[in-house]
Amino acid sequence: MAATASPDTNINVKTFPIRLRDRGQITVPQAVRESLAVADGDVLTLLQVGDVVLLTPKQPQVPQLADKIVAIMEKEEVSLADLLLGLAEEREAIQRERQQDA
Repeated sequence: MAATASPDTNINVKTFPIRLRDRGQITVPQAVRESLAVADGDVLTLLQVGDVVLLTPKQPQVPQLADKIVAIMEKEEVSLADLLLGLAEEREAIQRERQQDA
């Protein structure tokens, strides 16, 4: 797991590597399940924004989240391509950190 904090929003961002299994199944890490108070049988919502995937336990928040993301992107004049490039750069930085720590 890798964690970063955004100074602009005070939101902690954590990344968890997961593996796609047979029939498209994934395992949500225990720390995430506990943090979100979700259990076996709960319905989660998967939101795809371009090549980015978000998984949320609360359906009603998905449209508001999408609207907020679009509003921030428009305000900051950031395109989806810019976000994806930044994501790729962040992944590379995390990989470099992991290699240095090994």
